[in-house]
Amino acid sequence: MPPFDYSQDFEQIDFRKHPEKYRVGKGEQGVLLVEPYKSEILPHWRIRTPEIAQQSAEKIFALFLAYKAAGDFVGMDMARKFLQMGYTRSRRYANHKSGRKYAPDGSVLRRDEDPVKAECARIFYDTYLRAREDADYARMKREHQQKYG
Repeated sequence: MPPFDYSQDFEQIDFRKHPEKYRVGKGEQGVLLVEPYKSEILPHWRIRTPEIAQQSAEKIFALFLAYKAAGDFVGMDMARKFLQMGYTRSRRYANHKSGRKYAPDGSVLRRDEDPVKAECARIFYDTYLRAREDADYARMKREHQQKYG
């Protein structure tokens, strides 16, 4: 898989109009850069409580399905990235209430499990898996990567 291209002019590119410029990258790469998707999805991304996380994950998955219905792979992939980010950020706060894994000296801080954030992480992870394992998503991802790299 080619690396995500951070050298692009993200402020000028409309990736809906130019999907050929989009690269999947690893994990969440580019999640806060790719427009217009960032602006469409980010307002719905919340991890404060399990109830809020559930609403957030459902809304983002609904966007994933809307992008799928429109044949918009880039939108689907961006929704998947936001779901993944919901999981990883919730998990970070579940493990470390401050959100910081490392002390100023670089040592790893002791874990202090937060069950509320752990539940938020579970909600996002389950929804993320639904997106990642969607057969149409997998096919469209393969096609996009074969066509554009």
